[in-house]
Amino acid sequence: MEDDKIKRFDMVKKPVRQKWFLMPIIWGLSFPEVFSHKTKIERVNTEGLKPPYILLCNHNAFIDFKVTTAAIFPRRANYVVAIDGFIGREWLLRNAGCICKRKFTSDLILIRQLKRVLDNGDIAVIYPEARYSLCGTTAVLPDSLGRMVKMFKVPVVSLIMHGHHIDSPFWNLKKRGVKNTEAVFTQLYTKEELESVTPEEINARIREAFVYDEYRWQKEKGIKVTYKDRAKGLHKVLYQCPNCQTEYKMHSSGDTIACSACGKEWTLSEYGELAAKEGSTEFSHIPDWYEWERANVRRLVEAGDYFFESPVRVKSLPNAKKFIDIGEGVLRHDMNGFELHCENAEGEQFEMIKTVPSLYSCHIEYEYLGKFGDCIDLNTLTDTYYIYPTSEEFSVTKIALATEELYNHYMSNLKKTKSKEEQSI
Repeated sequence: MEDDKIKRFDMVKKPVRQKWFLMPIIWGLSFPEVFSHKTKIERVNTEGLKPPYILLCNHNAFIDFKVTTAAIFPRRANYVVAIDGFIGREWLLRNAGCICKRKFTSDLILIRQLKRVLDNGDIAVIYPEARYSLCGTTAVLPDSLGRMVKMFKVPVVSLIMHGHHIDSPFWNLKKRGVKNTEAVFTQLYTKEELESVTPEEINARIREAFVYDEYRWQKEKGIKVTYKDRAKGLHKVLYQCPNCQTEYKMHSSGDTIACSACGKEWTLSEYGELAAKEGSTEFSHIPDWYEWERANVRRLVEAGDYFFESPVRVKSLPNAKKFIDIGEGVLRHDMNGFELHCENAEGEQFEMIKTVPSLYSCHIEYEYLGKFGDCIDLNTLTDTYYIYPTSEEFSVTKIALATEELYNHYMSNLKKTKSKEEQSI
């Protein structure tokens, strides 16, 4: 169903240095919100730091981009941005310094784009988690990160921001007006230090820098959220009841999340803690509930029992103009990975296969754009497919967790196999 008449997004086009006439506008759009949140930016080991360098940022909400702008002011930067961010505004984003990326694809073109940015003497800004954090904790980072930054031979800097998930969580983007947010801007490696470390050592330091927990931060800082619907949407992440173990029966509104299967309810406090209205509180800390769900998915994967199948609607985004309806079909996700079969109104067939080792994670959306519903998006180098399950009961969160656990399981088995082969030599 690849239509040769459809103009694809030009991924090869050289990145544009931020236009001087747009920079004051970018600053003007960024600083008022940074000030309104009373954001404090701490700088660590940055004496003598100047572009070019790579800036790795955590990702929790749209305000991340604005705080990043403030942290590097008045320097130029180019930002890696997903294709859907370009819809209807390609010219603007290109000239504001954005580089398009299709999520969770191995893209050698991007490496060339980043090299050009650094050769220009600018800052290459990357959000390596490649999606908003689902519950305010670190999303998976790719193993290729260490090799990439070592190859570029420029300083590596991290920007870890706190409070953005609490202000506008991915499961309900309504802003809460959180004040006294924070950011830590740290030089992890100088150019000279990079020469004597391995990619594995670089990955270890980056992962250490990226350890964060927004709900723990909220509790430690005593940040109060008075927004009345503060639990609304939380069931998108917490899809399994810890009391009766039932999946897909959770719902949420106001300050309450509840299970319609057993009737148990939990209240989300103004300080981000859960408490059962009756009986014991299984998880007061939201990330602990989420990791319990992950452990349940891991057990399914390790037993070889993970399986999901649903009728789906499919849209594609070949360029930055608009979504295209592909048709209806079936998505299967199992121990072999993703398999999508689709047919359009003209009876044309479309198929996509994503094997387990080809995806270390996947991108999901809740109520995408407020009108399409929950979806998984899978990418090729030339297109992005938004896949909307139509089953009555499912969770894209579970699908995302399963993608990661399937990959981890595969890689673990691969290492064991290689180890046995080496021992037998």
